[in-house]
Amino acid sequence: MTTMTTQSVLNSTDAVPATAGLAVRTSGLSKRYDERWVLRDVSLDVPTGSYLTLLGANGAGKSTLLHTLAMLSPATTGELDLFGVSANRPSPKLRAHIGMIGHQPMLYRDLSAIENLVFFGKLYGVTRPTQRAAELLERVGLADRGASIVKTFSRGMLQRLSIARALMHAPDLMLADEPFSGLDVPSVQAVAELLGELHADGKTVILTNHDVQQSLALAQRVVVLRRGAVVCDRHARLVDTDEVTREVIGP
Repeated sequence: MTTMTTQSVLNSTDAVPATAGLAVRTSGLSKRYDERWVLRDVSLDVPTGSYLTLLGANGAGKSTLLHTLAMLSPATTGELDLFGVSANRPSPKLRAHIGMIGHQPMLYRDLSAIENLVFFGKLYGVTRPTQRAAELLERVGLADRGASIVKTFSRGMLQRLSIARALMHAPDLMLADEPFSGLDVPSVQAVAELLGELHADGKTVILTNHDVQQSLALAQRVVVLRRGAVVCDRHARLVDTDEVTREVIGP
């Protein structure tokens, strides 16, 4: 495995402390756009190494919460800590611990798969980025397409390459916004397996999803948002599909 460093972003003393019990802590987190509150008093403790799914109807606040956790959209009120460090203000040092998969693949369409990964690896100061990129292409099942131009990729291939891109700097927290959206069944299975492997490696995984049954099968914990507020926070093995669906739909 390639030895990596993110010295261009972090100093060695900025690494996540081994004793950090919580990857994410939010307290009273609220977000307002103009006069509309899209997050309302969200308080969550997410232990390091957890696998959590955010569920909710369209407009429930799932993507907004994920972007707030990624420090891409600051909260209006409340507190956010990542790995025991305040993240209320954008911090490149903390962002170096985060991998993000969004609705858009965040890839350069006219570059090849490996050129994209090497570019992002250099951006984070990864040593031997070409070797790291080759390892990740193998891991996501695209080893034979490294030289292919990204604009020729299917939606499923783009999503797998997006995961590789998000892993180039070996983040401790993976945030995935609707990672299965628009994928066919084999691609859904491939992405689900990749996220499961990250969790097995001790990474913290938080994703948004619409599929209740799938979420209960994949994650340890499900959190349901309704109109920006947490209405259900349960261990996935202690609830069933009908119960969670009722929480998603609401009264």
